[in-house]
Amino acid sequence: MKLAAFILSTALIPSITFASSTSCESEKYHQYIDASLNWYENLVELAVEKEPNLNEVGQWFLEGRKHHFELNRDAFDWYLANDKDKLALSLPVESWLNLTQQDVKALSEEQGSELGEAAKLAFDDRQSKPHPQNYALRSAFAELLTHPGNIEKPLNAYNEKMAAIAEIECK
Repeated sequence: MKLAAFILSTALIPSITFASSTSCESEKYHQYIDASLNWYENLVELAVEKEPNLNEVGQWFLEGRKHHFELNRDAFDWYLANDKDKLALSLPVESWLNLTQQDVKALSEEQGSELGEAAKLAFDDRQSKPHPQNYALRSAFAELLTHPGNIEKPLNAYNEKMAAIAEIECK
């Protein structure tokens, strides 16, 4: 009986390690998504502070970023559980998942799944006509980014968060 218990516990060790690693990788990627969304929220907030007339386009832009990143979050977890070969886990976290336009389109055609719904939102965003003030918002972003003092606090917060995420080792 002791031998059977030993064999069973030994057989389970790799799956426990795998589950732990998978959970760690998922959490690490989710932290990257959250940091990225927070960065875009801060950037839009700063642009709208300088130019309040950009509020509507800023919200439109954020909605698109949310759709993009939430798709990546869902797709990453799906690939992590189902097809890890599609992920580049040896690269920095921001490069772990690379969805092409064809990937997003194919995923968007899957009916009835959360991943399919997230892909449809992101795909529709990519296919839709840009907001009429899109260029003005992008110009405001460029102006902010060319003066690092204007974005110092949120940029430092983002860089610190990304450095902390990079330090996480999943085994």
